Amino acid sequence: MRREGSVLDRLRVPVVQAPLAGGPSTPELATAAVRAGALGFLAGGYRGAEALREDICHVRGAVAGPFGVNLFVPGDGTVDAAEIESYAERVRREAAGVGAEAGQPAWSDDEWQSKLDVVLAERPAVVSFTFGCPERSLCDALHGAGVEAWVTVTEAGEAEQAAGAGADALVVQGVEAGGHRGSFLDRDGVGEVGMIALLRLVASRVDLPLVAAGGICDGYAAAAALVAGARAAQVGTALLDTPEAGTSPAYREALRLTGPTRLTRAFTGRRARGIVNGFMDRHDAAAPSAYPHVHSLTAPMRAAARARGDPDLINLWAGQGHALMPHGVSAEEVIARLAREIRAALDGARARM
Repeated sequence: MRREGSVLDRLRVPVVQAPLAGGPSTPELATAAVRAGALGFLAGGYRGAEALREDICHVRGAVAGPFGVNLFVPGDGTVDAAEIESYAERVRREAAGVGAEAGQPAWSDDEWQSKLDVVLAERPAVVSFTFGCPERSLCDALHGAGVEAWVTVTEAGEAEQAAGAGADALVVQGVEAGGHRGSFLDRDGVGEVGMIALLRLVASRVDLPLVAAGGICDGYAAAAALVAGARAAQVGTALLDTPEAGTSPAYREALRLTGPTRLTRAFTGRRARGIVNGFMDRHDAAAPSAYPHVHSLTAPMRAAARARGDPDLINLWAGQGHALMPHGVSAEEVIARLAREIRAALDGARARM
């Protein structure tokens, strides 16, 4: 049966830890977020179904509070074969130049059905969806298991579609956000609205709890999102340099610099925001819209670059506010700092009124 009330009502701090698929996500990070009074999340993306089950059991055995699991909604795999092969040649040459290999561009549903079976059996408090809108029947199945269904949206029209499918809450992802765009369609110009404007546009169209995402790296930005109508702020970049995160050393080093970010398809074939580096500069213009084909193509090269500490060839996902992120402190301290700054920001705004 569906749980009474929203998970958001049970949080001591109006903060949601972003799922952070692809390495930074760990059970330890989700556990720390829950202990700090926020909503912790496990990334199901790129994890095998049984590994995801183990992660869920790990968190459940460590803390009693609610946490969530994020899943990628698979696309239909339609791509331009000629564009893929042309880009594959570029990646093969780049990889060979540093003694690495390129992978095979291929479509995968990322064990979609098996992971659905896991979350329906294990029943985390929330299952959130990125890259698309789940069917109404899936939301109904989650509700029957007592699980909330959240959907990541980047436009007001997507929000209406998700509400119609039975979503319990929406993660409203502004264009400032680090990592992949959660847009239902990966097209230039789609979902490229700033967080505050998007919150207001979505709030005018749907009556659902909203979680704001988009470059939030301190409590002042989180407070702005709350004032604009969000029930909580989702933070990812701000947690990347915590000891609980699985962020690679080369990635951490890049985050300590103040380089600009931009959207690119160069690493995975889907638009994502990261710190500009050499690989992005050399290949961004040629990268096709082809996810997960490009992801599997570049994955071995990126793994080799991480192993030797080379940030020039790896995806350095980060939000536009990454220069504000804390370094060298625990995830619990990051969230405690966010809570203090949210209170200070709201008190300051009241005083100015």
